[in-house]
Amino acid sequence: MNILITNDDGIYSEGLTALVQEMSKIANITVVAPDRERSATAHAITMHKPLRAEKIHIPNSKVSGWKVNGTPSDCVKLALEALLEFTPELVLSGINRGPNLGTDVIYSGTVSAAIEAALSGVPAVALSIINHNHNYENVSFDSAAQLAKKLCMQILEKVFPEDSLLNINIPSVEQDKIAGVAVTRLGTIRYKNSFDRRMDPRGKIYYWLAGEAIDNTEIGSDVWAVKNNYISITPLLFDLTKYEVIETIKKWDLQI
Repeated sequence: MNILITNDDGIYSEGLTALVQEMSKIANITVVAPDRERSATAHAITMHKPLRAEKIHIPNSKVSGWKVNGTPSDCVKLALEALLEFTPELVLSGINRGPNLGTDVIYSGTVSAAIEAALSGVPAVALSIINHNHNYENVSFDSAAQLAKKLCMQILEKVFPEDSLLNINIPSVEQDKIAGVAVTRLGTIRYKNSFDRRMDPRGKIYYWLAGEAIDNTEIGSDVWAVKNNYISITPLLFDLTKYEVIETIKKWDLQI
């Protein structure tokens, strides 16, 4: 079995290394990932400069791969269309350092890499770890990777849904504190005071994106699940059409 692993935290990130080490116990692993952190790049692709892929070895493993001077979506697209001589049975993106929940998936490079695989018809899973105190210095990526492997082994036995991907968020708690697995919908996350207005040493104003998240913890959402120590699995569809509104817009009878 062949699995492609990518991420948006960069090819040298702790989450990717842990995932490679664990998944290589059950599959042949190839890594194609950004050469540096490319978080919050969403589904951006590189069009106005060349992409360069450099062959490297993943630390503490027997796995080799490519580091690419592009986005997560670039990495998956390049892997599937140019670098690999095979089509992987599964694409994993992560393990991301921090959550990808609710409406934040729109901005996520981790989720977008999985979307790129799904666009090519390859089953894909985005993986993220969430720490409730927002401190990621001591989170256990090894434990999250073990849980990810258990889930992937079961997922691979099923008929993967077409035109879809799975967005999985794993709470950073001891494994015996995990409440279970919850299949969820996307929650809603909004931010207050999103921009911090500052002044540089030359007296010019600049803005730093910050803000405090305001969570909607409605039961059944991914936000609710991880707050209650469930592993959240949310099936995502990359077709953004709101079909139930099509007939309403037709009735507007817009003319030119």
